[in-house]
Amino acid sequence: MKRITRITRLACAIAVAGALLAGCGPSDGAKQGEGTVAGMDMQGAAERADAMLYATVGAIKPDIEWVHANTTTGSCDVTRYWTVMTVVSPERRGNFLGVVESFWKASGYRIKTVNPSKERPAIYATSPDGFGIVVLFGHEGQAFFEVTTPCVGESEVAAPTKVANGRTYEGQVPTPNVRSDFWSAETPAPGSAPSS
Repeated sequence: MKRITRITRLACAIAVAGALLAGCGPSDGAKQGEGTVAGMDMQGAAERADAMLYATVGAIKPDIEWVHANTTTGSCDVTRYWTVMTVVSPERRGNFLGVVESFWKASGYRIKTVNPSKERPAIYATSPDGFGIVVLFGHEGQAFFEVTTPCVGESEVAAPTKVANGRTYEGQVPTPNVRSDFWSAETPAPGSAPSS
């Protein structure tokens, strides 16, 4: 019985690992390093990701405070992470996500998935040039943005050049701590919520 349990667990672990790794390779059958965005290297892709994030947060009114989080690199892709420091109350998360979704659709992004979870809602989209972009709520209701580039030419990647509009934190970024008369209000607001 113990042997069957071990074999079952091993088979499940291998299946999960395979599913996770299947999404990590380059898209559209491109070989690593061949670049699926013509003439773009990892630095150029990181700058494009930054521009997508700046445009997205610029569309959110009233303004929110955000800070740069990590940048990670793969063999031919880059992921930029941003953390929202404005408290977005559970009552206003639908409005927040609705604004983001509307802006992405107007920008020609394809909405891939909307997670309507009350605790951890999220929207996953793809730009016309193959960049994946996500907005999600996580621990303590903190909102996060993430852009993952398609496979591009290998290069060094510098930190974002534009200063975040939030405070500077030493060490780990805290949970949201900036109050907004609109986004932090504990009453629903009229407006659009994300589609499902």
